[in-house]
Amino acid sequence: MSEPVWKRDEVESPCVKICVVHPVERICVGCLRTIDEIGGWGRMTPEERRAVMAELPSRAPRLRQRRGGRSARLAKD
Repeated sequence: MSEPVWKRDEVESPCVKICVVHPVERICVGCLRTIDEIGGWGRMTPEERRAVMAELPSRAPRLRQRRGGRSARLAKD
């Protein structure tokens, strides 16, 4: 008979292993956390983690804003 898998009762990390910090917004483009949130995740209480998780969806639009691409560059000249 196999042993049940032991699981920790904690808020899972939102990490999706796309670890790139946006140069302007200063948040990870994968999980939307700040560097401080990523670094401190292991020391956060479950309540602190839930608060961060609740805020993440509101950060997504910050990375979806387009800068204008080629037409914006041409307009500057």
